[in-house]
Amino acid sequence: MNMQTSTVMAPPAPRSLEEMRLPVVMMRDILLKTVFRQNLDIVPEIAKAICLPVPVTQELVDLARSQKLLEATGNLHAGSGGQMGYQLTDGGKARALDALSQSEYYGAMPVPLAVYSEQVKRQSIKNIQITRDQLNGAMGHLILPDELLDHLGPAVGSGRSVLMYGPPGNGKSSISNGIRDALGDKIYVPRAIEYSGQVITVYDPIVHSAAEEFEDDPSSLRRTSNRFDTRYVLCERPTVITGGELSLSMLDLVYNPTARTYQAPLQLKSTGGVFIVDDLGRQEEPPQSLINRWIVPLEEGKDILALQSGEKFEVPFDTLVIFSTNFHPNEIFDKAALRRIFFKIKIDGPCREDFLKIFSLVARKKKMPLDEATLIYLLQEKYPTIDNVYANYQPVFLVDQMIAICEFEGIPYQMSPELIERAWANMFVREETIVH
Repeated sequence: MNMQTSTVMAPPAPRSLEEMRLPVVMMRDILLKTVFRQNLDIVPEIAKAICLPVPVTQELVDLARSQKLLEATGNLHAGSGGQMGYQLTDGGKARALDALSQSEYYGAMPVPLAVYSEQVKRQSIKNIQITRDQLNGAMGHLILPDELLDHLGPAVGSGRSVLMYGPPGNGKSSISNGIRDALGDKIYVPRAIEYSGQVITVYDPIVHSAAEEFEDDPSSLRRTSNRFDTRYVLCERPTVITGGELSLSMLDLVYNPTARTYQAPLQLKSTGGVFIVDDLGRQEEPPQSLINRWIVPLEEGKDILALQSGEKFEVPFDTLVIFSTNFHPNEIFDKAALRRIFFKIKIDGPCREDFLKIFSLVARKKKMPLDEATLIYLLQEKYPTIDNVYANYQPVFLVDQMIAICEFEGIPYQMSPELIERAWANMFVREETIVH
């Protein structure tokens, strides 16, 4: 598959405490909490845990020592290149416990929201240049009409919103996944961001697939972690897929009252990537309300979130939003909402010719021999009963059903009008009244 390599500019590692642009007390407290919780005693280990370069970590350790919160143990660790050992003083332990009671967060230093916003611009989804070959490569397993790619290409390349609509079972979800695969490059996702002294965790292993981690060799002269700020994780462009379970509350900051920290909502986790709203119209909230929630972010490239205190603040919104629905857009949106969705693409069922093409491809892949008489029977006897409406899912369904029957009956894979009848009966349930 022709994938583009990442040309995203890496976030530079901070060179001093001053460059961090975080409250000094917050940084000191995260250091103390991390040392306390992880029982660390040498600077390289502490630096790795809080994701800062060794010189900046040393600056922070020296600050805590000057405040009598850390002290040198006087032990030089033989196993770690003669590193000086440190431990929390009684005052340091008391301060760590007090800080933990205010917020359980420890580990990676957060990235200030303003600094993260600069990185979002450097790796914007709108900077992606996507070619027809890339889209074709990512969707090669789907039989799609050429004109569909003519519409999809510019939509994805613009990084704007896309609405895909049409009858069910024609691959809207597969196309959404194909778009995700076509992106192909990597971006930097912060482990956590900071706003107004509050920590918001962003990196989520369920949403973000990390590229390989660089392990540093402390004795090496050229250290890889200095290549970029390790408070970020290098990841594939993220994809969030939601369906009928999506509710408006999922788009708000999630506050954990026990840990007293925030978790980023889905759309913030998908920054720089794709947010797919599958099956629009099947959620509890009406589609119009869901679209209204996205209107400002889609138009202005920023979203508004609220802290527990009620304080509202802006975060970057840099996401390709793909809405997918089985309803006609006019049934579920007003004209103002439709105008704001930049690309509207109808995904229709295949024509008879494409249906046969898909059927024979599926049969060949699954080692099911084709039989002309059976295909004629299918097209002339069965499809007229459903007004000759073909769907992309049907060939796979019918072939899989015939395979299951052959395996059960203990006969070689084959297709026949009788097997088609049995497969068809499972694809459509006969209308009848059930007596309760």
